Amino acid sequence: MLANIHIREYSANDKHVLMELLALNTPEYFALSESEDFDHYLENEIDLYYVITVDSRVVGCGGINFDNDSKTGKISWDILHPEFQGKSLGTMLLKHRIEILRSMSAIENIIVRTSQVAHKFYEKNGFITTQIEKDYWAKGFDLYYMELPSTDNRRPTTDDR
Repeated sequence: MLANIHIREYSANDKHVLMELLALNTPEYFALSESEDFDHYLENEIDLYYVITVDSRVVGCGGINFDNDSKTGKISWDILHPEFQGKSLGTMLLKHRIEILRSMSAIENIIVRTSQVAHKFYEKNGFITTQIEKDYWAKGFDLYYMELPSTDNRRPTTDDR
């Protein structure tokens, strides 16, 4: 059982560790070419980004981005240290971000764009595949466009009690 697990906002000081986490998951979960994409993301495209720590050690990360219409929240760049996969940390980090998105009254849709190697994780957490595109991320890495059904996105109302 893991102890002292915390989720906190990303700091630029975390970047080196996150780049190492990506490298540890390449080429099993990410293509080699995605290292530059992730670096660019961390420098220029973060809307909200979080790290998960165990005993103050950063072992995973994941973000939230918003479509131009500001009605769609996108789960982005989930990465977990291989030694900590399968211990529910990824699920904790995903649920944390879903809760944040659900607390935002403007958000109507929650999506994730992932690959065939990770889509089962999102399926287990309620996401449904709506589109697949071969070799989207890189050769051998297909796009799985997935949505969390809107009934799961809506905020509870007094009528729900």
